[in-house]
Amino acid sequence: MNIPLTSSHGILPPDVEEAKRARLAEVFGFDRFRPGQQDVVDSVLAGVPTLAVMPTGAGKSLCYQLPALVLGGLSIVVSPLIALMDDQVNALKLQGVAAEAIHSGKSREENVAIWRRVAAGEIRLLYLAPERLLTERMLAALSRLPLGLVAVDEAHCISQWGHSFRNEYLGLGRLREIFPGLPLVALTATADRATRDDIVERLFGGQARVFVSGFDRPNIFIGIEPKKDPARQIESYVRARDGVSGIVYRISRKKVDETAERLAGAGIRALPYHAGMSPEARAANQEVFLAEDGVVMVATVAFGMGIDKSDVRYVLHADAPGTLEAYYQEIGRAGRDGQPAEALLLYSAGDIATRRRFLDEEPSPPERKMVEARRLDAMVGFCEAVTCRRAVLLGYFGERAKACGTCDVCRDPPKVVDASRDAQLVLRLVRATGERYGAAYIASVVTGQRNDQICARGHDRLADFGAGADKPATEWRALLRQLVATGALHADPTRFGALTLAETGLAVLDGTRAFTLAAPAKRRRERFARGEGGPELAPAEAALLGKLKALRRELAAERGVPAYVIFADRTLEEMAVEHPRTRSELAGIKGVGAAKLDSFGAAFLKVLKEFS
Repeated sequence: MNIPLTSSHGILPPDVEEAKRARLAEVFGFDRFRPGQQDVVDSVLAGVPTLAVMPTGAGKSLCYQLPALVLGGLSIVVSPLIALMDDQVNALKLQGVAAEAIHSGKSREENVAIWRRVAAGEIRLLYLAPERLLTERMLAALSRLPLGLVAVDEAHCISQWGHSFRNEYLGLGRLREIFPGLPLVALTATADRATRDDIVERLFGGQARVFVSGFDRPNIFIGIEPKKDPARQIESYVRARDGVSGIVYRISRKKVDETAERLAGAGIRALPYHAGMSPEARAANQEVFLAEDGVVMVATVAFGMGIDKSDVRYVLHADAPGTLEAYYQEIGRAGRDGQPAEALLLYSAGDIATRRRFLDEEPSPPERKMVEARRLDAMVGFCEAVTCRRAVLLGYFGERAKACGTCDVCRDPPKVVDASRDAQLVLRLVRATGERYGAAYIASVVTGQRNDQICARGHDRLADFGAGADKPATEWRALLRQLVATGALHADPTRFGALTLAETGLAVLDGTRAFTLAAPAKRRRERFARGEGGPELAPAEAALLGKLKALRRELAAERGVPAYVIFADRTLEEMAVEHPRTRSELAGIKGVGAAKLDSFGAAFLKVLKEFS
């Protein structure tokens, strides 16, 4: 429940108002607040339980650090990462604030010495991981000290609907009982409505003041490109931005090392960062990145949380993130100075398949896996969007936005086809089934799959049951993802992705609004038919083409005929691009007639399958 603010700026007690302004100027060096900060600070100072959702770079840390200094005593900051704690402590020390962190990265002697200073009243802010804070010994020791407030940073970790859920955070709801009346504030950069509601319920017992600042970062250009040869694409992109700082995210430690080595070999100052490196090596590379210009950090997602470098000019995702929350948080590390910046994502279906495999292998409860699968679907919907990407991204977080003009779709709109009839079909089924089921179930109904669940619910007797059997369920799921991405449907994570009709969906359903999808990626075939030059092949496609030509030579030699009699070059080029896997898909390749399909189909399909 979002409770009203009992005190706001301008009506705080005069001494508190004066202390707030003085600390802001003296400690932090600001004569005014950034947008959104003052309301959060005043809510905390008024003792109101507070949740603040603010974009990366908006100054979340000040929203608890300033009240901590005004309220006095010892303030506890709950933080999930050692590196994040150390960075913030070092920054505070540079501002003259007595801050420390106790964590497993320090020796026992260091931690004991810090605690003695805490107990002596010499420390104003103490950073702790949730599992250390919630030990009975620590709670008992803190209860004997004068406390100012408790701040929970990266609060999305509390929620089972959040993108970085951590079990250690679940016990933090005890804090309001252990320290009744103590100001409690939670902060995060990424939380959709379901996540916010869950944080309020778990941490605050259902009652808190919720501040949601705008999610838009209009200075960041958002773009997505097909992922074909990532090593070459990364090098080309980074080289074109020589002399500026950037971050390249890779999905694994191995890919980080390989990418950093390739870039360094090309004369680019690139440094690796991942959890497999020693803490000393990570710290050294991070320090170089923060202190020097023109350095490229190649990293896993272990890098970036709490990094305060304002002039990062680009973030390149060479592998798709698993959630839009993670994507939003990571691109938010670019352009924190408000100057133009870029976010490029290299997208491939293979990355999504890898993410789904990771989910399957996770030792998580089925409910958790289902939530993450829905979030991955939202990520795919964003990548496949044919409307303004910024509007899709902001819509995911509950913000309405018009076409931005600063994303790749707005700058260079893709060719689209009218998919209104197909959209109306699945929207009718969503409504006919009671708006209670997810995309996989609706896809099963529209393709006419008679399983036990569908028959038991009588959905096999619906008028539209099986009306889309001419297309595979994968195409219908892709359509449903786009309906979610464009706001026509809402996928409720608290009900395992159940789809419900939104206002836009009702307009599509009654025919007052059209629904479009990207034109099928068959334009290369059309180009072949017009007699234009063959396609520009990515290295992997070129390698496959070489194998197909080798097979063609063998078959031609066996029959004593020229190679082109087996298949023309352009037919093999199209096979390399389209990569058919079945007889029916191979039959769709130009130049593959029924007789050649019977004679050569099995041999070519074997090469195509082996290559994948």
